[in-house]
Amino acid sequence: MKELSQHIGSRIRMYRRVQGMSLQELAARIHKSRASVSKYENGEVVLDVETLYEISRALHVELCQLTDLMPPQEKPPVAKPLPLSGRKSPFYEAKRLYFYFYDGRYRRLKDGIIDIFPSRTKPGSTEASFSISSITGSGRSSESLYSGSVTYSDMLIRFSFVNQLNPLEEDLLYIFNPLELRDYSEGLLCGISSADFMPCAFKCLVTLSPQEADRALRQQLMITTKDVNRWKKLNMMLIDNHGN
Repeated sequence: MKELSQHIGSRIRMYRRVQGMSLQELAARIHKSRASVSKYENGEVVLDVETLYEISRALHVELCQLTDLMPPQEKPPVAKPLPLSGRKSPFYEAKRLYFYFYDGRYRRLKDGIIDIFPSRTKPGSTEASFSISSITGSGRSSESLYSGSVTYSDMLIRFSFVNQLNPLEEDLLYIFNPLELRDYSEGLLCGISSADFMPCAFKCLVTLSPQEADRALRQQLMITTKDVNRWKKLNMMLIDNHGN
């Protein structure tokens, strides 16, 4: 229970800070004291359902985005490719995915978490939330929060996200839906650069389990000379569906 309260508190703090909202402002919106909100964010108080609902409304997020603590996921074993008539791939069934890309503008590795859940307004549809952070020597800093939808096919998975603070910024994330049992898939994140508002695309990696932010991961995310030569030849950006 303590772990859940701390997780909910950290999510409240993250969404509040991203929106530039002070502790006092949030406290006023939910008719609580500043001290109480501070205790919520530190996980010192077990929140009741009514208060949690009021906080989600004040922050303009779904309840599930505050209570998205999930048990650790084991890496799936390496196996032979699945037959087309077999069960759905692990990426099709995943409720949480881990996202990585290298931002050359700031020379930083960035990661994110994608949480997937059934739509509450459109039965049969699937929605997702997406948070991106920068990884530095002192830890992670939350930068952007998105919400959107997911569309599945036999070959690809498409995520369509809108920035929660800037509706003009809509990102598309395409990844392969691998038929073999592996815990990662490469893809492209297409959107608008937050620095200069220019259209851009990033080579990215989406995984079923958290990855170590090391040199090997960074190298996997870098655009290679081979990539550039191929893009020049075809005059388009392409990402292959292959395992290393």
